[in-house]
Amino acid sequence: MKSLISKALKFENNALYVLNQQKLPTEIEWIHCHSPMQMVEIIQSLKVRGAPLIGIAAALALADFVEKKKPTREEIITIANLLINARPTAVNLSYCIEQQLQAYHASNDMQAIVHTAEQLFEEDAKLTYAMAEHGAKLIQDGETILTHCNTGALVTTGIGTALGVIIFAHQQGKNIHVYVDETRPLLQGARLTAWELEQAGIPYTLICDNMAAYSMKMGRIDRVMTGADRIAINGDVANKIGTYGLAVHAHYHNIPFHIVAPETTIDWQCQNGESIRIEERAHQEVRGAIGAFGQVTWSPEQSHVYNPAFDVTPAGLITSYILSRGIVKSIDKTLLAVA
Repeated sequence: MKSLISKALKFENNALYVLNQQKLPTEIEWIHCHSPMQMVEIIQSLKVRGAPLIGIAAALALADFVEKKKPTREEIITIANLLINARPTAVNLSYCIEQQLQAYHASNDMQAIVHTAEQLFEEDAKLTYAMAEHGAKLIQDGETILTHCNTGALVTTGIGTALGVIIFAHQQGKNIHVYVDETRPLLQGARLTAWELEQAGIPYTLICDNMAAYSMKMGRIDRVMTGADRIAINGDVANKIGTYGLAVHAHYHNIPFHIVAPETTIDWQCQNGESIRIEERAHQEVRGAIGAFGQVTWSPEQSHVYNPAFDVTPAGLITSYILSRGIVKSIDKTLLAVA
């Protein structure tokens, strides 16, 4: 496999490396991934995260395994299924692996799995820059944009999704300010988005998640931009928990709410948000805080916890979808040709 390098994922010198996002922002640690099973653990522990990058990371792990181990067809299918099932909500994971399997079955050549991984890596980067260019047209000079979770170069092989749009607008010379939801329970906004904004030199203000509605009421927010983990064909969107609440608040305050995602995030087999399986994660994530600083616990050890990792935002609350092909008001089958 040829050298492939992005901000959080790289293949070089015949080795696959993942930037450990659980250690950010205080430590830069690259994990050498030796096997697909190790990649499953890396994905499940959120050392690599973000719908697009999870898919690409899994694809590279499968390609690396095929090149080095020369497995049987049965072994390839077994490993592919293990990777697909590493996390259930984001569709990009299954999309990438299925693209590799389709290429393999069509050619009966294991090298097709490798070539497909390379293509997916490079395609993802191109899609992000296309989204950034389209989305930046919406952002006016002097605006303040609210984001949720982390949607920059840490979740793609390119500039990012929602945060990529913001960074591109800044690069155009627009005077913008970003409000960053901390994004409980794992603080991806506080740990990762703030870190990326500092690196890009973009002014930002960090807020707790429950401050967003009041910030809107006080006129501090001009628009909201988030990413997506799965988009149903009716336009409903699964994204990081808390996104639905932001959409409701934005709708009430007449603030534009945009979803930024590549067409690969549209699940053409998913009719609506009710069909999306929502992952629930470990209770200890809510009983305290987990991050680069370790774990801090502030609740009784036996507290009952409900910890859905994602929620679903109905299409009716979404102003527009910023895709690589352009900005659309709704999701329809005409997009299938370019997905």
